[in-house]
Amino acid sequence: MNSYNNSKNPFKQLLNWYFGRRSLPYWCILLLDCAIIFCSAVLVYAMFYGTLSTLENFHQLSITMMLYMLISIMSFKIFSTYSGIVRYSSFVDLQRVAMANFLAMIVVLFFHYVFASTPSQTFVHLTSKQIICIYSIATLIMWGVRVIVKTLYDISTTDGRAKRVLIYGVQDGGVGLAKNIRSQHPSQFLLKGFIAHDRQYKHHMLMGEKVFNVDDNLNDILKKFSIDAVLISPLRNEEFRQDTQLQDILIDAGVRIYMVEGAKEWNSNYKFSKADLREVSVEDLLPREEISVDMISVGRQLTGKRILITGSAGSIGSEMVRQIAGYAPAAMMLIDQAETPQHDIRLLMSRQWPNIQCQTVVTSICNQTRMENIFSAFRPDYVFHAAAYKHVPMMEDNPSEAVLNNIYGTKIIADLSLKYQTKKFVMVSTDKAVNPTNVMGCSKRICEIYVQSLNNSQNKPELKPRQAGTQFVTTRFGNVLGSNGSVIPLFQQQIQKGGPVTVTHPDIIRYFMLIPEACKLVLEAGTKGRGGEIFVFDMGKPVRIADLARRMIKLSGAKGVEIKFTGLRAGEKLYEEVLSEEENTKPSFHEKIRIAQVREYDYAQVCHDIDELIEISRHYDDMATVRKMKEIVPEYISNNSIYTQIDDENQDASKRIK
Repeated sequence: MNSYNNSKNPFKQLLNWYFGRRSLPYWCILLLDCAIIFCSAVLVYAMFYGTLSTLENFHQLSITMMLYMLISIMSFKIFSTYSGIVRYSSFVDLQRVAMANFLAMIVVLFFHYVFASTPSQTFVHLTSKQIICIYSIATLIMWGVRVIVKTLYDISTTDGRAKRVLIYGVQDGGVGLAKNIRSQHPSQFLLKGFIAHDRQYKHHMLMGEKVFNVDDNLNDILKKFSIDAVLISPLRNEEFRQDTQLQDILIDAGVRIYMVEGAKEWNSNYKFSKADLREVSVEDLLPREEISVDMISVGRQLTGKRILITGSAGSIGSEMVRQIAGYAPAAMMLIDQAETPQHDIRLLMSRQWPNIQCQTVVTSICNQTRMENIFSAFRPDYVFHAAAYKHVPMMEDNPSEAVLNNIYGTKIIADLSLKYQTKKFVMVSTDKAVNPTNVMGCSKRICEIYVQSLNNSQNKPELKPRQAGTQFVTTRFGNVLGSNGSVIPLFQQQIQKGGPVTVTHPDIIRYFMLIPEACKLVLEAGTKGRGGEIFVFDMGKPVRIADLARRMIKLSGAKGVEIKFTGLRAGEKLYEEVLSEEENTKPSFHEKIRIAQVREYDYAQVCHDIDELIEISRHYDDMATVRKMKEIVPEYISNNSIYTQIDDENQDASKRIK
């Protein structure tokens, strides 16, 4: 419809024809500016002496102005006023015009005072006042021409489908973003105002548009100005994430929200492209604090080292591959049993880091012979152990596999790290290991126990601490956004199919962290840990999953999509913890990383219990396997699971003892 209207508008057709051609050559702009000076002189002379006198002295006036224009041309040359493209004129261009005319006026005034007393029949003697008026009027006309041409160009290049927008944030970020969207051609956004938290900007005008306060009735403002979208200033991303009330207002009003792609570093000279602004996803709006990590010191420890990563094709493992590869390690050994994702990692490494010696191996960490061969040949300096079965319902149905992969696999990798004198072993654990209510969480808690007890077993009197062996470090954190099998991709699929969106319980909450941020903390904790620590990450504020689902539905613009509560799954908690009731923490080298003070176990007893558990699991007796797991981790109390009968048996037995 808009393109049809434009084709019927003669004025728009004329503008499109003119601006569709190449820009005017520089000599045309130069001649135009000279003509403006000449016309300004004629106008000023007529204002002072009348039209008749102007006509009588027109010849002498013309010769005089030719001399003035020669001076102006030299001044234009100095400030390059004619080298710009008029349709793209900016404040800088107007400033150059003013400076060029001011310089020319000073030179003309100088010649005026030098030759004022010299009689001449060829030139017209102008007064200082007249010369100042000529160049002042000429400057205003040159400004006006450039502003009019730019305005007409903006009109001709405005897409009829352009979104009417407000910008969240003023000062440098908001103003810079506004300038950038106004300089886009064709225009994708039409600026209609700004939103600010600071009340001092209320009722102010910025770049010709009104500044609204967040306390104003934004619903009415959005409707009054038919706002389609809000653009977030790159300097106000974190502030906007914390303002869930404003987010809800915008989402409920059906207004799209755009942020700068990729968290680009802001500077006043940066020019945004259309691709830099993207519509937000629900991950962008989750409240979280920016995490600062000392990656320089991390890089110093990893550069030139031999790095082994298990689970390299998974969500956490693959991101660790990317981050570690950026520090130019001497060699990388990447292990995963998922063939297709591992092939993707292989292609990634060959494409982005072809100079790094990298081996991608498809195998299971439970294959002890294969792992022995790999460690013997590769001799890693650092091992990052991210391989694990992690889906709670799957492991609830397959406890023997959880034991064999998670516990036995971890034991193999940890033992080989010690045998081949790996400098550091870093294990990725989960908050589900705290007061576990499911098989998966308990399996990871047993992994933590083994790794920590193995580390402590090295502190023998005849050996210097941390010198004879490997430093074993554990990192514990919650859900990461966008991981394989996480709730957000599932919700997106359900919304695309028209619903319903399935949530297990109205009150269920979870902690979330971005994958890159989690991996940075893992790397810092792993490289700076001294061995034996369980590092707990500050996950920020918990998120109610039902609220997350509602927000995703609104952001998608889908109508009629319902939320269906299905009940807690086997082994699932309403909320996750990062510490048990018996655990305390102490500070570490990073404000977002705490060190859990946990109970220490005897290494010999742990080995005996785990060997017995592994042997039981090989018979695939689910009840017997889980019973032994509960014996090792007494705080493991099953929830909404068939294994609750074991808890009942243990409780009855304790009562009989009493």
